[in-house]
Amino acid sequence: MITIRYFASLREQLGKEQDQIDSADNMTALDAWNRANTGTKPPDNILVAINQSYARLDSPIGSGDEVAFFPPVTGG
Repeated sequence: MITIRYFASLREQLGKEQDQIDSADNMTALDAWNRANTGTKPPDNILVAINQSYARLDSPIGSGDEVAFFPPVTGG
């Protein structure tokens, strides 16, 4: 099982704080997003963390991992 967490505006846009999905061989963070959010493309420049370490959408994940998605950080 993989836990997916959504933060900040992503949580509001998706209307959920987290998902849990079954893991599969050769799965990436993007695969997890697509499995949990069918038909919803991730925002450009989305930030990803796997087990609380920054990662990329093409980073591998496996059973027991936590994948977190954050909107791009803006400043001003």
